[in-house]
Amino acid sequence: MTPIRVLVCEDQELVRTGYVTIFSAQPDLEVVGEAADGVAAVEAARALRPDVVVMDIRMPRLDGIEATRLLAGPDAGEPVKILVVTTFNLDAYVYEALRAGASGFLLKDAPPRELVAGIRTVAAGESLLAPAVTRRLVGRFADRIRPDARRPAVPEALSVLAPRETEVLKLIAEGLSNGEIAERLVISRETVKTYVSRILTKLDLRDRVQAVVLAHRLGLVPTGE
Repeated sequence: MTPIRVLVCEDQELVRTGYVTIFSAQPDLEVVGEAADGVAAVEAARALRPDVVVMDIRMPRLDGIEATRLLAGPDAGEPVKILVVTTFNLDAYVYEALRAGASGFLLKDAPPRELVAGIRTVAAGESLLAPAVTRRLVGRFADRIRPDARRPAVPEALSVLAPRETEVLKLIAEGLSNGEIAERLVISRETVKTYVSRILTKLDLRDRVQAVVLAHRLGLVPTGE
């Protein structure tokens, strides 16, 4: 199996060294580089093209959110998958990180196994947001992600999806996990994974985070508190 190539971006040397030690001990992970500030993070990511960038938010010269936007945002030519890891459990940080293009968000005090699992999840093209976090964000920032009048109407935008795929997209946007979707629709988890993969491909989305944002901006699901 080809290892997942990881770039670690963290300004605190002790924390950065800890990450490198933890990740390097995994047979399926390979740390290909380190960066101690946001500018170096962007340069290293563009030069090394890692599979996943582990990005701190508060870094000198350029913060992690702006670095994420440059590497994974709408203007990034070849988006990189970003896993944001920070000390600050604030909705605003989570929201801005996801808007910037991050595929996941974890706290620094998460157990090592969760950090490692997070890298694997993001590398696989999935988002790293628990359903409860998704629901909270949708409620907290509903006014920022209401339907965008500049986007095409829902029927037009989603015309490429089969009815069942549209149904699955709605449930993803409501914050349900694959297991919960499987239970709701009385289908297997593998079938749900297949639907999710098709949805992302047809709508040209990178991961579930983008699917959630798109669905809410299209007004496909309610955004009430």
